[in-house]
Amino acid sequence: MPHMIWKGAISFGLVHVPVQLYPATQSEKVGFNLLDKRSMDPIGYKQINKNTGKEVTRDNIVRGFEYEKGKYVVMSDAEIRSANPESTQTVDILAFIDAPDISFLSLDTPYYLAPDGKGEKVYALLRDALKDSGKIGIASVVLHNKQHLAALIPVGPALALETLRWADEVRDFSQFKFPDEDTKKAGVTPKELEMAKRLIEDMSDSWDPAKYHDTFRDDIMALVDKKVREGKTAEIAEVHESGERPSSAEILDLSELLKRSLKKGKPAKRGAADEGEDEGNDESGEEAPARPARKTTRRKRA
Repeated sequence: MPHMIWKGAISFGLVHVPVQLYPATQSEKVGFNLLDKRSMDPIGYKQINKNTGKEVTRDNIVRGFEYEKGKYVVMSDAEIRSANPESTQTVDILAFIDAPDISFLSLDTPYYLAPDGKGEKVYALLRDALKDSGKIGIASVVLHNKQHLAALIPVGPALALETLRWADEVRDFSQFKFPDEDTKKAGVTPKELEMAKRLIEDMSDSWDPAKYHDTFRDDIMALVDKKVREGKTAEIAEVHESGERPSSAEILDLSELLKRSLKKGKPAKRGAADEGEDEGNDESGEEAPARPARKTTRRKRA
């Protein structure tokens, strides 16, 4: 059972749902410790005064907010908590919205909310009402002395709390140069768009996270096991690298690349839109002059 992070209640209207907050994810990343290669001893972390270079003990460390370059306002944890006296142990629902309205860019960290005490019935009521309505709750919650915007989401038997990034934490599109949203202005032809859509359809599948694995972690763990079995845990093996890196493909003919991708993938799902792919239209979508028929091998519809 994971460690409980927070205990409080979901609040909407006059209804309070007692809950406990747990992390919904766990890290499976490959972690490396820094070692002294002479003795294999771990290298520790020291907190150093950047001006003097001397180590600072924990009792001399305080929190400071930089209000001007090099100038700070010092605050204690108690002062930080008291700065927002209305913060309570509640997930305060501010509104209910349609689930698709939230951009993936706003999603931050997921948690599970488990019912606490005798709150199972009202917990189930809120969960099922959200499912049936297709809505999610937008809420305010304080975690780790920080206020968060969050989404309350029904997931299977659970209610999940996904912290969200504030609007000013997501960079605006205008800061970057993207192709025009108008397909024609972006230089994409109807034929290219149709082939790309067909490729997406052919590669479409149902979402099953168990199908995907962290192959980098698998390979590292296999290397660790190999070195342990061979008794070479403290040895650095010499690796001969070719120095050649695969170069990115230069797109000379987008239509040709799409055709190759379609042939390489699943059997193409043919339809009326596919007839005359090679000879009915040119890349601009205009009718092309007729040309002698040629023998082609087409894959059957899956």
